[in-house]
Amino acid sequence: MDGAAAETALPGSVDELARRLQAGGDSRLAQGLLAAVTQMCRLVGDLRLTPDELRAVIEFLTEVGHASDARRQEWVLLADVLGVSTLVEDLAHPRLPGATPNTLPGPFYRADVPDLPDGADLSRDGVGEVLDVTLRVRDCGGRDVAGAVVEVWHANALGLYENQEPDVQPEYNLRGRFQADAGGCVQFRTIRPRGLNLPQDGPVGRLMHRLGLRLERPAHLHFRVTAAGYDPLTTHVFDESDPAIGHDALFGVKPGLLAEFRETGARHHALDYTFVMTLAGEAGRAPPMTTER
Repeated sequence: MDGAAAETALPGSVDELARRLQAGGDSRLAQGLLAAVTQMCRLVGDLRLTPDELRAVIEFLTEVGHASDARRQEWVLLADVLGVSTLVEDLAHPRLPGATPNTLPGPFYRADVPDLPDGADLSRDGVGEVLDVTLRVRDCGGRDVAGAVVEVWHANALGLYENQEPDVQPEYNLRGRFQADAGGCVQFRTIRPRGLNLPQDGPVGRLMHRLGLRLERPAHLHFRVTAAGYDPLTTHVFDESDPAIGHDALFGVKPGLLAEFRETGARHHALDYTFVMTLAGEAGRAPPMTTER
């Protein structure tokens, strides 16, 4: 048989499992389980997995479980660094061509941030290089989205979020909620964030190190933009000059999310960015996305 055209024969247990699942209750769960088992059996056959290798896989998954608790979610980290979380996000929140892409919100979002006036300073400790931000919110037709609510949060100049070190940074540091004016504009001052590294001391970090994969994230600001009649938008804006821009560990970098954090003076920078929102339900009429390469 031609090895290039050959397909691993599935064991009879897969057909038997499918027969048994037909009598079950949750069809969506059954569909997912059968698809996963089918792919795993093909993978085992293609790789000719040995008993020792299977035990190593089980030991790794067990270690991931032991490393997860109420304060740390190693399973989420694993899904993130394998690109699974980003794929699910893309499938769940399609965007029309030209619209700002959606991204993962990340683990440091807070919904209880204070409302701030236009032009406010997000930095509550004054540590870092100044970044003046000017935003505009429009829709795919080029219309300004007046009154849009824009939430922002980001890491400090050391790559750490306020809720990562509550004893060091002031409450709500580098966070805030604004309302766009009649022209869809928002302005505020903050500090230039630094990129960060994902946790490396657990089983997922050790796996990535063994594979030669980096756990860096380029510098970015997080945003959540909402407005009546529009699909909510959760996204990043990345510093295009960051050296990690080509290997974001969470696969969040997309062409439409790159921006210049331009220098305007000594320790002063500026960012201008336009969010393009999608009318509610409009993206559902767009062609379905494909994962084919």
